[in-house]
Amino acid sequence: MTAPRPILRMSGIGKEFPGVKALDGVDFRLLPGEVHALMGENGAGKSTLIKVLTGVHGVDAGEIELDGRPVAFSGPLAAQQAGISTVYQEVNLCPNLSVAENVFIGREPRRLGRIRWKEVRRRAAELLAGLDLDIDVTLPLSSYSLAVQQMVAIARAVAVEARVLILDEPTSSLDTGEVAQLFRVMRRLKEQGIAILFVSHFLDQIYEISDRMTILRNGRLVGEHPTAELSQVELVAKMIGRELADLEELEGRPPARGGEPLVEARELGRAGAIEPFTLTIREGEVVGLAGLLGSGRTELARLLFGADHAGTGSVAVAGRPAGLRTPRAAMGHGIAFCSENRRAEGLIPDLTVRENLILALQAARGWTRPLSRRKQDELVARYVSALNIRPADPEQLVKNLSGGNQQKVLLARWLVLEPRLLILDEPTRGIDVGAKAEIQRLVAELSDGGTAVLYISAELEEVLRLSHKVGVLRDRRLVAELENDSGLTTEVLMETIASGARS
Repeated sequence: MTAPRPILRMSGIGKEFPGVKALDGVDFRLLPGEVHALMGENGAGKSTLIKVLTGVHGVDAGEIELDGRPVAFSGPLAAQQAGISTVYQEVNLCPNLSVAENVFIGREPRRLGRIRWKEVRRRAAELLAGLDLDIDVTLPLSSYSLAVQQMVAIARAVAVEARVLILDEPTSSLDTGEVAQLFRVMRRLKEQGIAILFVSHFLDQIYEISDRMTILRNGRLVGEHPTAELSQVELVAKMIGRELADLEELEGRPPARGGEPLVEARELGRAGAIEPFTLTIREGEVVGLAGLLGSGRTELARLLFGADHAGTGSVAVAGRPAGLRTPRAAMGHGIAFCSENRRAEGLIPDLTVRENLILALQAARGWTRPLSRRKQDELVARYVSALNIRPADPEQLVKNLSGGNQQKVLLARWLVLEPRLLILDEPTRGIDVGAKAEIQRLVAELSDGGTAVLYISAELEEVLRLSHKVGVLRDRRLVAELENDSGLTTEVLMETIASGARS
């Protein structure tokens, strides 16, 4: 049998931003009536490829064909008019309007210039019924769950006669039952011949619903595979960029620590973010968290820092119950948190190095007890020197520093507080090799001095090099806690991530 002709083909796609080659000669094809998963770690180029396809970004190289004809969309509206609709993780509808109004907004049937509301409601109800959704379409969209809102967004996409439906992380906030409902809808649309491009970081869901997958890494095409012919271990290896046969055990890993328990989480969890987990972090211990993007690493860290409220469980610090319901409460117990998004959640770009560095200490003291300028200068000079922040000018705007030096400023902000537990979320992402080595050396020194560290990194070798034990997360569950002994290798971690258990 001859293979069906692709409804969508992207050939040699290239896209550059200042200093970054986001896509480099990427090929992609989508067949009618299939669910095709687009896979890759953060920064692999998935979002850029979708934005190039839908006209958000212009293409620098290559060409796009829709149903065999070259196309170049001026924006998402032009793509939608051609039959390519996108449903994003954050539902982009109007919650104050009714379900029916959301389905047909901007395309309402009219007679003599007036909207035929009865027909709007009837057609909206028919569309949703075709997606196995029986709801009152006259009610505001906000009165329904996020899962239902996702279905309404899909119904709107189908209403514009979409031939290609892009679902970008649609299950990230859905529970198990809601995911099952979404998958029933996807299978029905697939039977109707609609091609679905599915983006998700949940491996089990990818293998349950997709027919084929395309894997990107660092803006380049790794390969296209039928889902049934690629094991989860092989997929993880291709996404991370290491072949299993090439993995070697790292030398010089730290021995297990025997300090007293510092932070003990018991059945701590938050609905829609991370399943309840139990974890103990000891004094002077580095606990690494390994898992693919979206596995729940950051969600776990945010619960321990009080940035998110836990729905279940409890936390004890040094053997005493601790209500970590706010970051301020966590800081009061000696817990500090460096976010992975240093620009949006960490640094204030228009403040100086000095102002950014003393921010946490000043917040802990309260604004009625300002630090003297002399004390500020002393602290800043000490940590600029200790962390080798360059340039060593405390009055330099932090936005003018390199990524590595910005990360050091953020670290220094928390080190000033002399924390008992330092949570580092991707502290070496996007920085050069020299700065990465300095930060890793700092983590080892903090551990030797008795500070506990929770270390999150997508680089498995980095996790192994620094950690005394490793917690493995998959699909927002802590599935294993592994001592960093002679049997723990990156291969074992990859297999655990892929299977959910250590073999």
